[in-house]
Amino acid sequence: MLTIQQIKEDPQECVRRLAIKGFDGAEPIKNVLEADEARRALQLKNDNLAAELNKLAASIGALMKQGKKDDAEVIKAQVAAIKEDQKSIAAELSECEAEIRNILLSIPNLPYAGVPEGRTAADNIVEKTGGVMPELPGDALAHWDLAKKYNLIDFDLGVKITGAGFPVYIGKGARLQRALIQFFLDQANEAGYLEVQPPYVVNEASGIGTGQLPDKEGQMYHCQLDNLYLIPTAEVPVTNLYRDVIIPGEQLPKKNCAYSACFRREAGSYGKDVRGLNRLHQFDKVEIVRIEKPEDSYAALEEMKDHVQGLLEKLGLPWHILRLCGGDMSFTSAITFDFEVWSGAQQRWLEVSSVSNFETYQANRLKCRYRGADKKTALCHTLNGSALALPRIMAALLENNQTPEGIKVPECLQKYTGFSIID
Repeated sequence: MLTIQQIKEDPQECVRRLAIKGFDGAEPIKNVLEADEARRALQLKNDNLAAELNKLAASIGALMKQGKKDDAEVIKAQVAAIKEDQKSIAAELSECEAEIRNILLSIPNLPYAGVPEGRTAADNIVEKTGGVMPELPGDALAHWDLAKKYNLIDFDLGVKITGAGFPVYIGKGARLQRALIQFFLDQANEAGYLEVQPPYVVNEASGIGTGQLPDKEGQMYHCQLDNLYLIPTAEVPVTNLYRDVIIPGEQLPKKNCAYSACFRREAGSYGKDVRGLNRLHQFDKVEIVRIEKPEDSYAALEEMKDHVQGLLEKLGLPWHILRLCGGDMSFTSAITFDFEVWSGAQQRWLEVSSVSNFETYQANRLKCRYRGADKKTALCHTLNGSALALPRIMAALLENNQTPEGIKVPECLQKYTGFSIID
């Protein structure tokens, strides 16, 4: 969440930048400043009462030494009254601080200066393009037909077991899936990311820490009996490794990668865009997460983009990078770059990765700080990216590499699959 200091430095600039995300910040910014002013007044009153108590306590001691017990009792009564006032002020302070936090939790992150204005995906900017477009015959099959032809994925069986959006991978389909996971993890390890294996369910504090709550609870699977949530991405548990942690500055950056299954309700998703692997309720993904000093985070963001680009190049997939406009960005992001690959049979671009810098927004929720050489603490910057999400990668690989002889497996995956073609 935003810090009070960020808002107080230039409230109107905050309102202007929030408008780039399509958020009207005028009222919440005004309300949080008023609540903070009330909090400061209450705190000053409480501090003055504490100072008065100290003086009275000293005078009670002096009077008792002088044998003026009755006078001391009068002052003790004053002390008791002040303590009652302090209890009342403490309750008001607690309410005020809760109000401030609730308002701040409702305000999105400020977009970075380089974020373009716009409302929808149509306003995103293509920054970079690479790879060679596949030349497929007119009767090329979409991945859902290829999956059936070669017995790689059974979508109907998934419906039987669970419901739509929960496919069953079979034989070489399962092996290709596992090969992609291992390839992505190995590449992340070579790039200096320490692998962790996180839980697939998180508590409410973890969801709040990374910004999924209270903004996206309707998109998460909620285990109500235990008040736990199935993770939508490994970003949530991995970033929360650093919740309530002060990291020695010399230990930064922290670089982690993690494989996990991901669970998303995808409420409201209908139509052709959800067919096959295009949009699932459960899917596999390898995530990379970085905790950085503020001055290093944008260089780290470029490194992460280069890492994802390198994966797509090794897989031989046509790709482009989009700089998302304000209206298409997430609630928590300061800037986001989406990677899309070309799906040859569907003739459309498919998103396979988002790489984002959250600056101090998540860190403030998490209380994730570092201690500098001057021994002072400051909020870290957090970043994450998909490296990569598997379903649409699988879709593009199957479609783009189909031949009359079968589906060719990219060379970088063959040592993991043990086969070079699916026939």
